[in-house]
Amino acid sequence: MSAVMKQNVKHSEERLMKVLLAPVISEKATMVAEKNEQVVFLVMPDATKLEIKAAVEMLFKVQVESVQVANRQGKQKRSGRFNGRRNHTRRAFVCLKPGQEINFTEEAK
Repeated sequence: MSAVMKQNVKHSEERLMKVLLAPVISEKATMVAEKNEQVVFLVMPDATKLEIKAAVEMLFKVQVESVQVANRQGKQKRSGRFNGRRNHTRRAFVCLKPGQEINFTEEAK
């Protein structure tokens, strides 16, 4: 797809509300946020980069520079003689444009 076509893609607002599942608040996510001005989100397994970008811009009213996505495999766990596995997750590392900020500590309005 060309850059012009990517920007003209329309996403349904209902779909965009479901793309972001939760922000990731961890030691690594905090380090990435401070160093690279990125925010980490858990997203739906079938979410695309364009959908993630549109969802963040719509929900948080910020401008997104880029999105990187990582698929994490669930850990193998064992309880007694039974083996199990945690769910696979998909994480989005959202890079904000300079001067933009998302603050999760303030109350929702």
